[in-house]
Amino acid sequence: MEISSERLIGILRQYNPWWNGRSVSGLPQWQRAAFREVYSWMQSPPAPRAVLLSGARQTGKTTLARQCIQQLLADGVPPRNILYVTLDEPLLKLSDLDAIVALWQNSEPPEAGLRYLFLDEIQYARDWQTWLKLQVDFHPDQRILVTGSATPLATERQESGVGRWHTIRLATLSFYEYLRIRGIDDMRVPPFEDLSDIAALPKSDLARIGENAQALVPFFNEYLMRGGFPQCALVASVEIAQRLLREDIVDKVLKRDMTAIFGVRHIQELEHLFLYLCLHDGGLLDMKALCSSLHLNRQTVSNFLELLEAAHLIHRLRQYGYGKEVLRGKYKVYLTDAAIAPSVLLRGRAMLEDATEMGQAVETAVFKHLCTQYQGAGPRFSYWRGKGGVEVDVIAEFGGRIMPFEVKYREQDTRGKNLRGIRQFCLERNVELGYVVTKRHSDFEVTPLAPDTEGRLLKIPAPLFCYWLGESEIQTG
Repeated sequence: MEISSERLIGILRQYNPWWNGRSVSGLPQWQRAAFREVYSWMQSPPAPRAVLLSGARQTGKTTLARQCIQQLLADGVPPRNILYVTLDEPLLKLSDLDAIVALWQNSEPPEAGLRYLFLDEIQYARDWQTWLKLQVDFHPDQRILVTGSATPLATERQESGVGRWHTIRLATLSFYEYLRIRGIDDMRVPPFEDLSDIAALPKSDLARIGENAQALVPFFNEYLMRGGFPQCALVASVEIAQRLLREDIVDKVLKRDMTAIFGVRHIQELEHLFLYLCLHDGGLLDMKALCSSLHLNRQTVSNFLELLEAAHLIHRLRQYGYGKEVLRGKYKVYLTDAAIAPSVLLRGRAMLEDATEMGQAVETAVFKHLCTQYQGAGPRFSYWRGKGGVEVDVIAEFGGRIMPFEVKYREQDTRGKNLRGIRQFCLERNVELGYVVTKRHSDFEVTPLAPDTEGRLLKIPAPLFCYWLGESEIQTG
């Protein structure tokens, strides 16, 4: 299908108003924590690579890209040296990337100096990986940022792209970002760059901070129900937020992207699997029971799980350890945002009254914050199961550190046998500090792992834990 150059340049000029002296409009004042990392790569990349900004739908990738353009213009980059293209646009989707770039350079010739290309929803372009590789290899005078909301994970690491792009994953809003976006910024909570620093505080300081942090609880509950998608954070009610999440994010990924990008034909079966995962968020995946329940074979389920992970809707964790026994172990599956399950299951505010649902939502939120906080360190996440059925929810390994996290979001006492799993793990592996995420602010304390040991457990209320991880990401991002 041939599209005239006049029509294409007309579309490009609509998306690039700065060529005609107009400003970048409609952008929020707030910025995601990832903005600084993305912008530093566009200004002075530490290696000759493009940037792949990867994340779920509606996490703010387009906004972040346009904020980078706004900042480049403010820093004096000539307007015609910046090209923005959204490949979700029907006519641009049908066009060749080389043809689009050539049309820009011929119709709106850039000035001398660096050129900046922003290509939104790159997954709709044919052979984009090969094209991007060639651009990086042969055009050192360009800086390129591409975004993808349903980019197959294999393509992010495939051989032709090794060393050609740097992947930055944009998760949904952290609890700290959520508060900032909603204009809630006076929480009387001191900042900390590392969780381990908190363990050095005297007991009186922990008690005072825990008491002050009680103000976070209602906002944290809202966050769990609304989710970390910017548009959901800003709408008037929880009900509207959950409907937007269900219709604009989940449904479009399952019913449009899975067909258009991945070629899935049995959408109803995929939807049934996703519903099953919503009902078992944060649980171990029993493949035999799942296949039997949904009447699907194991290979189909495995393929669907890979696609859901590629579309940034789920995370899968292997069992802690190495070797064949671990590889045969069950996956643990988390949704990528705590509000997805209650939105899909139409739970609304009813989830606040269900201790099991709240526990699942908090565990999902905790894992999401850990992923986002430590992604730059190249972490390996897993879960642990020991003898006697004891377990630890999440183990993070990076830079020679082993950090175990157990979520105990309950009213009951978080002592003694309730913490047997994390105590056993820390003692067996000589881990000096383990973390227990709790519900009650009165549980905010440091306790010894066992008599005559130097190891400790730091118990932190869930709202504080997520607040600090999100704040730390802002400070160090």
